[in-house]
Amino acid sequence: MPRRVDDYRGLTQPSRLRLLRAVQSEPGLRIAELAERCGMPLNTARDHLRVLVQEGLVREERLQVGSRGRPPLAYHPVREAGSNPAAQRRVDGARRRGALLRAVTPPTSGDAAREDDVDAEAQLDVLYEHLDDAGLSPVLDESALRFEMLPCNYRGMLAQDQSTVCGTHARLVRDTLAQVDGPLEVERLDPFITADSCALLLRHARDRAVPDPVSAPPPRDPPRAP
Repeated sequence: MPRRVDDYRGLTQPSRLRLLRAVQSEPGLRIAELAERCGMPLNTARDHLRVLVQEGLVREERLQVGSRGRPPLAYHPVREAGSNPAAQRRVDGARRRGALLRAVTPPTSGDAAREDDVDAEAQLDVLYEHLDDAGLSPVLDESALRFEMLPCNYRGMLAQDQSTVCGTHARLVRDTLAQVDGPLEVERLDPFITADSCALLLRHARDRAVPDPVSAPPPRDPPRAP
């Protein structure tokens, strides 16, 4: 499914990816704290954060500390599209392009998580473009709510730190889904189902496993007073 490509520069450098992972792990840190945790010069961290903000991957928060001068900035993951103008533009554009494409494409059985779920369709469209812009060449099986990503353009970085690369992308997927009101959520990310491909499985909120009340243990009686 060909789409517009607007590649993320913020995901192409190992040091920038480490910085993004630090923001995801500890939201609300300042530049100096992030630079120290990532072991990089302050000016390098500042430049990387500027790119991450411009691409809608991180948002800034001005802190009111009651002192003179410019308020310091803290950094957070983008979980609401409206908190970062670039993220909002990406979401709006993906929804618009997805709606246009669906208008000229005949529906198939099981599309959009069953029964013409417009919100689920919007989530899939936004997530598809996110994965595409991240250079992961997604292939979507809409009826199965499954993305296959082939090949992984980050294989060269995996040798240095696979947990950072895979963990950062998994968190970005969850945050991207959260930016669009809808019923879909991440079930699991399966890295390297083949030598050079990964799979991302989603689920509908109504399909989330719930405890079986029949098999649940009965409640205990409160202890009697002596």
